[in-house]
Amino acid sequence: MTPNHSFLRHSEILQVLLGAFLISFSGVWVKLADVPPTASAFYRVFLGFIFLLIACLWRRDFMKPTAGRLSLIALCGLFFALDLFCWHASIRYIGPGLATILGNFQVFILAMTGILLYGERIRPRFLLAIPLALSGLFLVVGISWNALSADYRTGVYLGLATAVCYSGFLLTLRKIQADGRSYSFFFALMLISLSCSVFLGARMIIAGDSFAIPDLGSLVSLINLGLFSQTIGWALIANAMPKIRASFTGLILLVQPSLAFVWDVLFFRRPTDLLNWTGVIITLTAIYLGLTGSRGKE
Repeated sequence: MTPNHSFLRHSEILQVLLGAFLISFSGVWVKLADVPPTASAFYRVFLGFIFLLIACLWRRDFMKPTAGRLSLIALCGLFFALDLFCWHASIRYIGPGLATILGNFQVFILAMTGILLYGERIRPRFLLAIPLALSGLFLVVGISWNALSADYRTGVYLGLATAVCYSGFLLTLRKIQADGRSYSFFFALMLISLSCSVFLGARMIIAGDSFAIPDLGSLVSLINLGLFSQTIGWALIANAMPKIRASFTGLILLVQPSLAFVWDVLFFRRPTDLLNWTGVIITLTAIYLGLTGSRGKE
């Protein structure tokens, strides 16, 4: 490997690390914004759309999408809206750390989709990952499920629903990227953010939720959510991921749920004992095994 290639590889790894670091604060900004969960989700994608629109104007990155591609973008926006709706609500019940870890259970759904629909081969590590993840989750949430409050159990269910919706979002996004060879990621994500904001805004109107932002602190949190989580973090990861080995990328991306849990403990004083930390480590290990537990057709 030449020094130049080595520098480029390390630069791409740093991009993914920085992107994961920025996105790890998503739950923190949601928690700090004094608005309902659907409102924080709406402002995340609406402000993200504004920032991405500016980026596309600067890059002169526009083209007319076909009707079929617009349908895919709308579907992707719907999945993302459901994902954010469930995840932001889950944060209110169980905190950003556990909600983020549960959302990352999407790796098992995506792996199973690849195996069942695309003929990908399963590795033994994937069979190990599923019971390992469930055991780790058991240690994180508490051994006695019935002793947990109804709100806490609801938060766990919403976190798992996030994983399902996030999987639908990622599968649809993959289809858009595969079909839209002339699209940049900025342009595709801008349209998806717009579509998602329309769905979430409609949900707020139907439910009678307020769009008001009550104070400066909430406004700053929502701007950070839209700028760093929805725009810069995603752009860094999407730009570098295709140039890094998939298994290595999966390991790097575990920085995001790991740090999200750490921020929950540091900033919001989440009660966490040695048993809980053991569960976090086991669950994150299982997620990594799930990320690398299937391979293409052979």
